[in-house]
Parts: sequence; structure tokens; C-alpha cells
Amino acid sequence: MKSIGLLALLPFALIAAERPNIVLIYADDLGYGDISCNGASAVQTPGIDRLAKEGINFSAGYATSATCTPSRFSMLTGKYAWRQQGTGILPGDAALIIDPAQPTLQGMLQKAGYRTGVVGKWHLGLGGKEGVNWNQPIKPSPNEVGFDFSHIMAATGDRVPCVYVEDGKVVNLDPADPIEVSYKQPFPGLPTGTTDRSTLKLDWSHGHNMAIVNGIGRIGFMKGGSKALWKDEDMADHFTAQALRFIRESKEQPFFLYFALHDIHVPRVPHPRFVGKTSMGSRGDAIVQADWQVGEVLRLLDELKLAENTIVVFSSDNGPVIDDGYKDEAEAKLGGHKPAGPWRGGKYSMHEGGTRVPFLLRWPARVRPGKQSPAMVSQIDFATSFAVLTGQDSKFPDSENMLRALTGDSDKGRDHIIEHAGQLAIRSGDWKFVPGKNKQPGQLYDLSKDPGESKNLAPENAKKIAELKSLLEKVRAR
Repeated sequence: MKSIGLLALLPFALIAAERPNIVLIYADDLGYGDISCNGASAVQTPGIDRLAKEGINFSAGYATSATCTPSRFSMLTGKYAWRQQGTGILPGDAALIIDPAQPTLQGMLQKAGYRTGVVGKWHLGLGGKEGVNWNQPIKPSPNEVGFDFSHIMAATGDRVPCVYVEDGKVVNLDPADPIEVSYKQPFPGLPTGTTDRSTLKLDWSHGHNMAIVNGIGRIGFMKGGSKALWKDEDMADHFTAQALRFIRESKEQPFFLYFALHDIHVPRVPHPRFVGKTSMGSRGDAIVQADWQVGEVLRLLDELKLAENTIVVFSSDNGPVIDDGYKDEAEAKLGGHKPAGPWRGGKYSMHEGGTRVPFLLRWPARVRPGKQSPAMVSQIDFATSFAVLTGQDSKFPDSENMLRALTGDSDKGRDHIIEHAGQLAIRSGDWKFVPGKNKQPGQLYDLSKDPGESKNLAPENAKKIAELKSLLEKVRAR
């Protein structure tokens, strides 16, 4: 930590010569209030809390959207997902929605000399428009859009195919047992979550009643690939092992790891060693499991003596959801826990809880520890900020350079934040505006006085609404 004082005085152009490693840990459906450094008491997250203690905790950190696929697309491309059709929540057999020709965060870092890797949940599509043959090498894949290494699930844990894919090939696939996937109709003779509901080890509350894999109903139908199927209870261990493998194999050069956790997305089936760790059932236990994964990454960075010059970012793709399709007692056992913290709403919501998420950054060589930052920061700005840091050209249409805010040198972040959940909203300063429909004035909130968005101030603030509406239209049109 002795280097902080010197490096704090150096311009970023000089610091860029150091080319810090970058580890981006991306949780799934984790709310702002789901971690103990943001006030949670029913669950403890010492690994994530360590990042807050040794780095910066942002109280106004945002994903770009209130659902997974568009947030991931925006973060990796520096382009708002709503500017491109087909970037909503994807089925498991969707084509890749990132054009291999467009600039990406990982591709930019690859050109800067970084070894780049993605481990975990992908959910940005695979293959071309003609569809994916899961029994042959899959192209395009993450490896065609800037990643040197990829070990992923195609979509989500609740969608087929329930297999891992490494560098475009299904892991452990037996050619004599080929995989077939359909999102239209079941395969004759195979059980489904409807026909064989009594056999399920985790029942569904809505949807999730198609193919049965590992005793759990999924979205979509599949057959074959029995040796390649994942076991949900082992998924966190599996992905963590691959993330650590990438770090070990990349330690001799600068590297960028995008570690996209499956936790705490449904189905929440934590490993037995985490079961019962909280009073909140599987959702709380999955938070503990996610925290363990963060801790394992930090432990290895310490072991390899890489921690000092490694940027570790932790955030989530959207806000929290309690019942998201399975009867896992998440609502019954929630108690007094507030997954979104002080914010209203959660996943799918236009309110703050939909996109205002945990957002922490640690970089011991550059960032002073223990800072709470009020700066408005967005995941879409990683692309340009890290381009500036590494001396690369920035060609990302919606991404801004927020390096001074991200490193704690300034409490001034973005002038405005665009929030997306089916429609667009805008936050500028303390004011949040959600446009109305059918000529209605919409919603206007003063977040400094009303963080829970409980009082709509639109009726008496026509001038402020006009100002924010104009700003939103300028962003939309550019």
C-alpha cells in the first residue's frame, strides 16, 4: 500500500504504463441491500465487504437496465442496449447479439496486450441466425468478440441447454448422445415440469415447467448430452475453479477477467456446505455462496502477489427479485431483510431498485481504502474509462470517461443516468423523471428527500419535467 501516495500524484497516462489487471465480478439479481456493507444484517458478506474496506463503495452505482441481457450487452459494448433491437432477455438458443465487428470492452483490452477471459453466465447469444448446432464447434462465440478464453453457460441456470461451453465447444459432450434444444415443443417421451411435477426436487411457481434437468424444471426443452449436463449444486464451485484457472494461467501478463456469477439467479440451489447459513433460505444461502466466490478470487490474488496492481470491480446486472419462478421460500423467509436497501422496486422495475445496484472497486496501488462515494457511476462507462487507463482509443457511443470518479479522485460522476426497464427514465442530480404514457405527465421524484420514490412531484413541477424530458430526448436521439 506504500505506493498510493506517489501514484496519486501521477497522471493516468503514466499509470497506464503499469497496465493493471482487471477483474470484473458480476453478480446476478443481487440487490443493493443484499450485502452487509450496504446494511444487510440477515446475511454477512465478508468477501464483498473486504472490497468496501480496501476500496470504494459507490452509493449511486447503476446497471443500465433492470434485466440481465441488456445490462450485460451495454456494459461490454459501451452502447445502450435499447439502441439495438433484439437485446431483451434472450432464450437459451438465441444468436449472438454482439456484432464481432463492433468495439467491445474486452476487445479493446485485448488490443492493449491483455489476455481476456469470461467465465460464468453469458446470456448474450451464441452462433449465427441459422441457429446453434450444440454438437459442433460454435461460432461466433465469446471468442469471436474479444475473449481469448471462455468457459460459460449459454444463457441462465433456468434455461436449456444445461451444459457448459468452453471456447465454443460443449464440455464433456458424448458424440453418441447429441444435444437437441427446442423452445417451441417438447421432445416426445421425455418428462416435463408439468407432466412429472410430483418428481421435482424444486417445484415451480410460474413458468419453469418444461424440460427437467437435475430434478428441476427449466425454460425450454432439451434431450441428449447426459454426460455434459451440469449439477446446479456444484455450479459455483465449477465456475470459481475456472476463474481461478484463468488467473493462474494469465499471471505473467496483464489480464482481464469477466467473472459472471450465476448466483443469486434462480434456480437457487446452493452447495450443501452453504445450505442453512442464513435464516432466509436458499436465496440468503446463495448470497453467502456468491460472497465465497468473491473471497476465493481475492485469496488467489493475494497468494500470487497480484492484488496490489489488480483492479477488482464488483457489481450486479440488475436489482433483486424474490419469487422469480420457483417455490424456494424466498418470500416466506425474507423477514425484515430489504434486498434493494432504501430504494423502491427491483428487477424489472423502473424505480431505483431496478438498476441501482452494489458497486465496489478496489485497486490497492491507486485507490485509497475505505471510501464511500456519492458519485453517479454506470457500468456502461467501464469501456471508455479503461480505454483511457490503458491508453487506447475510445469508440464507444454511450460510454464516458469516469476514471476520476471510479478511482475516488472525484465525487463528481455522471451528469445524468439513463435507466431502462421497458421504457427509459432519467436521473439528473437529485431529480428522477419517468415519462408518462397516453399524455400523462409521468413521475418526478426528488431522490435526496425521497429515496423510496413515494411522492410524485410531477403535478407541481412542469418546468423541471420539461427540462428532463428534453435531456432524455437528446440522449435518445444521438
